[in-house]
Amino acid sequence: MPVIAHVSDIHIDTGAEDGGRSADRTRAVMTYLNDLPYDLDAVVVTGDIADHGAPAEYAAARELLTSRHPLLTCPGNHDERTAFRAHLIGEGAAKGPVDQSYVTDHFTLALCDTSVPGEDHGRLADETLAWLSGLLADTPPDRPVLIAFHHPPVPLHTPYVDGIRQFDEHRLADLTARHPNVTAFLAGHAHTPAATTFANRPLLVAPGVVSTLRLPWEAQDHASHHVHRDLPPAVAFHVLDGTGRLTTHFRPVPLPAG
Repeated sequence: MPVIAHVSDIHIDTGAEDGGRSADRTRAVMTYLNDLPYDLDAVVVTGDIADHGAPAEYAAARELLTSRHPLLTCPGNHDERTAFRAHLIGEGAAKGPVDQSYVTDHFTLALCDTSVPGEDHGRLADETLAWLSGLLADTPPDRPVLIAFHHPPVPLHTPYVDGIRQFDEHRLADLTARHPNVTAFLAGHAHTPAATTFANRPLLVAPGVVSTLRLPWEAQDHASHHVHRDLPPAVAFHVLDGTGRLTTHFRPVPLPAG
């Protein structure tokens, strides 16, 4: 029974102002996953790996994300594609979206780049949709497919995030409507665990590692203070059973004392 850990928004920052906070929180999450007694089928990190898209941030992230489980990443709006490729996944100087797949006998993972260079909102480029269409066409119809990306393609009723979500989402909905084995969509970006639907499938949003978004109905000391920085990081676990049904568990990760 495949189990996939879902992590997002680690925002590694090597600057003095961060003081190692983003690295400490990421290290706590990866230590938790690496110490599990169960071998995970994959660990997926849905974007915003680096906070400023700097090569040093990706070099640090590459070390922090070392895992005994298969690990896959995709870019977010804070990421920079050239540095992401060169210093995180070692792909060299290729241009265009960073799209990756992970194919097993039990499931296929498609990691789609929704980042738009220089912008905070997301959109799937034409070449990403063409790549995804080919991957889906080549996948046996009885094998579940999970499609992961950074930006959620629907409003989550959190105004700050909804203004910079994934747009032109109808193209993805039209594509996946032709492939019933697309089981669910996985996203990040929102810094809060959430579950909704898109294209008549589950859309599951991972918690944030570096911080947690304040929801609109939660008390806020200041209108501009969007996040909790003191709540623990968290991960999602997606479990695929023999029928292709997906169950998700959200789990907070304790931080080391001190």
